[in-house]
Amino acid sequence: MFGTSQKLHNLLAKFLFFSIVLLAFSACRQKQENTEGKAALAVSPDNEGIKVPDGFGVIKVADSLGAPRHITVNSNGAIYLKLRKPIDGEGILYLEDQDGDGIADTKKGFGDYGGTGIYIDESYLYASSDEEIFRYKLDANGEVTESSNPDTLVTNLVSYRTHATKSFTLDGDGNIYVNIGAYSNACQEEDRTLGSPGVMPCAILDSAGGIWQFRADKFKQSYAEGKRYATGLRNVVGLDWNFQLNKLVVTQHGRDQLNTLYPDLFDQKTSANLPAETMYIINEGDDAGWPYIYYDHYQNKKILSPEYGGDGTKTAGENAIDPVVTFPAHIAPNALLFYTGEMFPEEYRNGAFIAFHGSWNRAPEKQEGYLVAFVPFKDGKPSGDWQVFADGFAGVEKVSSPSEAKHRPTGLAQGPDGSLYVSDDSGGTLFRIVYTKE
Repeated sequence: MFGTSQKLHNLLAKFLFFSIVLLAFSACRQKQENTEGKAALAVSPDNEGIKVPDGFGVIKVADSLGAPRHITVNSNGAIYLKLRKPIDGEGILYLEDQDGDGIADTKKGFGDYGGTGIYIDESYLYASSDEEIFRYKLDANGEVTESSNPDTLVTNLVSYRTHATKSFTLDGDGNIYVNIGAYSNACQEEDRTLGSPGVMPCAILDSAGGIWQFRADKFKQSYAEGKRYATGLRNVVGLDWNFQLNKLVVTQHGRDQLNTLYPDLFDQKTSANLPAETMYIINEGDDAGWPYIYYDHYQNKKILSPEYGGDGTKTAGENAIDPVVTFPAHIAPNALLFYTGEMFPEEYRNGAFIAFHGSWNRAPEKQEGYLVAFVPFKDGKPSGDWQVFADGFAGVEKVSSPSEAKHRPTGLAQGPDGSLYVSDDSGGTLFRIVYTKE
């Protein structure tokens, strides 16, 4: 009796052992099949020549795209790019990665207008020309339907040759914030003319040189239907809504040519290094002071512009807001993105990435910029010094003229996996930065 029981016990043990082995083998095989069915990300062995922190890698998603400006990514990882000028009647490109390697496999386009701004939410894609903002309905896959017949939300905005593009963002509460850049360097009677005085008061500010707010659910709005949300901002190409702080944050292009226009007050070196590029946290009604002042990051002061009687030392703008971060002169912050993803290490969470387009007017100094910077934030406010995050886009050691730069960062977007996309309107390339360290 004992022997029979023992045999049954042994048989049962063997059955359980082989069952476990079989299940494990099946699970391993399924895991292997799943792994083989999904392509690994095609991270460039040399990161496309771009220098990124340890643990990060760079994928070239696409090239030969024309001049992509701002970019946005839907919840499925498909990418929309706004082209500065349409190609073959297409000013918005839609890119998809079918096999998961990070490289775009398909491309199509629509929207027969140029521009810079583009933004996506759960229901709509928004895009801007130099005078208007349009809205396209999305289907369940985050793709635009009826691309030939968008809603016109905003129209008849001021657009001249200088600072014409209309960057914008949304606040999640149905409001659109659009930059209307000043069509002037410093509001002189004769723009960029030696010694020409500044207009007082600057008439440009009635319809440009600031941020205007419109609704995302109303059609054919213009100045009368919107409101001037903030003023005294020369040109804000980078702007984003900080949801921790629940405020608008912008990066401004500072004025040019202090030495060229006022050689008796400023030498070439001073002109190459002033004024600062600036980041502001904006409240409704704020005035950042352009054109009457500029910010000197060496003196840490708001300085009276020479067009209005300044000499490089006189302060002014007591009622103008102060920047929360300053950057080197003339390096052109063209995109701002608050990072909310989980792919990157914790120190990047809720911080700000800025795409710098690069300078053109730092001679006789070498041109600077052509990089992506990072500003750490805590509780919605800057919490440390800014740092270079990705560099080497220019592709050459010394840039004397912007035309020598291989790539010029222009747009930023966050993918659903937390990766960071960077567009380049010089080489027509789209990059994706991923964190690869386990």
